[in-house]
Amino acid sequence: MTIMIQREGLHFDAPMESDSRPLNTPVLALLETFPETIKLLRDPTRGGVGTVLNEIATQVKCGIDLEDHAIPIDETVASACEVLGIDPLYVTDEGMFIAVVAQEVAAVVIQLLSSFSESSRAAVIGQVTHEHPQKVVMTSGLGGRRVVNMLAGEQLPRIC
Repeated sequence: MTIMIQREGLHFDAPMESDSRPLNTPVLALLETFPETIKLLRDPTRGGVGTVLNEIATQVKCGIDLEDHAIPIDETVASACEVLGIDPLYVTDEGMFIAVVAQEVAAVVIQLLSSFSESSRAAVIGQVTHEHPQKVVMTSGLGGRRVVNMLAGEQLPRIC
């Protein structure tokens, strides 16, 4: 988003900073602490969270239920997305990863990840389900539900 804002010549009162950061420390801690309960790890650098979760749902043949209010999206990024007409679920994010873990350890995983500055905003954003196989369905704060589709094409121009 930082680069898109610069390219478009937009200015926001709040500073827009790159989300790139090394994630090796929290990932290694996660792998060492929960080797049997981690199902998979993915980074959303191509296609964002929406695309990655669709790829997971398709490959594993499961459904994924998301809670929109649980997804930690920076307010400045959300505002920029709104101005640019971009869905933040499809924004490339190089400073995070998606971990699918056993439900019984999810809270402890979040506690561990939150102890690192690089993953301090870790959150449970949804769960895997046997309902609606190969679909990602997001519930809004008002209780409405919508299918989160796979991103068609590229939403943002590639920079690398």
